[in-house]
Amino acid sequence: MSHQTETAAFRYIDLFAGIGGFHAVLDSMGGECVYAVEIDKAAQDVYEANWGMRPLGSNDKGDITLDTQTELEVNVPEHDVLVAGFPCQPFSKSGAQKGMDEIRGTLFFDIMRIVNDRKPAVVLLENVRNLAGPRHVHEWDVIIERLRKAGYRVSHTASVLSPVKVAPEFGGHPQTRDRVFIAATRVAPLRPTPEAEEALARGRIVLPDPVQDTDETVKPIALDHLKMQRPWNLMADLPLDEKNVGGSSVSVDEWRWIDHWERLVQRMRAMLAHEADRAGLPAKEIPGFPIWANVWTTDENERRAALEGAAGMAWKVSHLRKNYELYDRLRSYDAFLASTEKGADEKGADESRWTPNWLGTTRQFPESRQKMEWQAQDSGSIRDCVISMRPSGLRVKQMTHLPALVAISQTPIIGPLERRLTIEEGTLLQGLPASFKGATWKQLGNGVNTGVVAQALSAQVERDAALLELDERGRRVLAAVRETMRVTGGDLREKIAAAVTRGQAKVSRTDVVEGSRAA
Repeated sequence: MSHQTETAAFRYIDLFAGIGGFHAVLDSMGGECVYAVEIDKAAQDVYEANWGMRPLGSNDKGDITLDTQTELEVNVPEHDVLVAGFPCQPFSKSGAQKGMDEIRGTLFFDIMRIVNDRKPAVVLLENVRNLAGPRHVHEWDVIIERLRKAGYRVSHTASVLSPVKVAPEFGGHPQTRDRVFIAATRVAPLRPTPEAEEALARGRIVLPDPVQDTDETVKPIALDHLKMQRPWNLMADLPLDEKNVGGSSVSVDEWRWIDHWERLVQRMRAMLAHEADRAGLPAKEIPGFPIWANVWTTDENERRAALEGAAGMAWKVSHLRKNYELYDRLRSYDAFLASTEKGADEKGADESRWTPNWLGTTRQFPESRQKMEWQAQDSGSIRDCVISMRPSGLRVKQMTHLPALVAISQTPIIGPLERRLTIEEGTLLQGLPASFKGATWKQLGNGVNTGVVAQALSAQVERDAALLELDERGRRVLAAVRETMRVTGGDLREKIAAAVTRGQAKVSRTDVVEGSRAA
């Protein structure tokens, strides 16, 4: 925990802080972090190494519950902005539990304890997209209800934002990463400006009642005006390092699987050209449904059993039928080539056995490598693409943008560079500078994208500018965010890099002081 300096534009707290994605944005906007809390020790280390403070909250463990779940007021300092990338947890559905009791025992309870006690002007929460999905309708309704009852304007419609949808000049990055943002702004000013105090006293300003808000009165924040207007280009837009980088190599087995599937891709392309020629139509693209070689068979009994086993799962039945049809078409193409004068491939192998032979080799692979999903449209080769080794199979995509960063086992392979994405490049994808120290793939995957956070906060303060102008704290936040976005256009990379440099310098100064004391 720290105390505000005279030069800070506003104060903020960073809950479930991870490695500090929110910190990067708010620090670069002139804010000062007066409280940060993160329970994971490895993430604490990275946070401290880059921001010069250990996110332990007001205790020595980084456990937010130790600072909030007391009968007294929360042990959290006053602040203007609260940010949190909180975990999604189920809430009680018992009719006997209402209000704060309904969320007791969840980490959202801790957020609301702080919100109710400290009443920050701005609250910005981030979560996975599923929070606003059909499986979490109850949780979503409760979150919005609790924030509104605490006196905050917030839309019931989810704001789903992703860096890939934002142009790079506005802070976007070539990564698909859909996240839900909940932007809540306090209605009644805690510290009204003199003008607002007089206007409120005379009734010239009538504050809205958040509990009565609807989707019509409070719109979700949106970034449609910042949309990417051209295809992303990974080589130029990330950018990617064309050199071979240590720790990014692809294993011999992985190349064997990739090149084996490449043979099928080229075979399918030849088959599609043949079918189009016979029909007098343009050739179709390689199918985009998941190709499951592990289910390919000509045995009708096996097919029937698989379809019956998938009964009730329409998507799976559809994929199975498409796979059986594809296998039959490939076998027909084998027969056609075998019937020609040549009847053998360039190596002299019997064309009539091409697909069964390919399948026989495939069946020797791990089951997850017997599946492939082609999302690369008209790309010429798998090696021209981004390849992800997923539990559900190989996924092949164009060299435009990357999937969301997840575990190290799924780190994308950059086909043209014949290596994996590096941790430094993953750091850039999240909008952090290459100088950022110590992050792991798991931590990056759990983090927030700084470009999206900056634009989300900007959209929130502009939507609720009239409310923020009434409050001294809100006015400071509004002015700081507006000025930063005016100067940068939303591309905060240089400011964030400078913030990281300042944070790392704090660590260096601390080391020097501790070293001199030890001496």
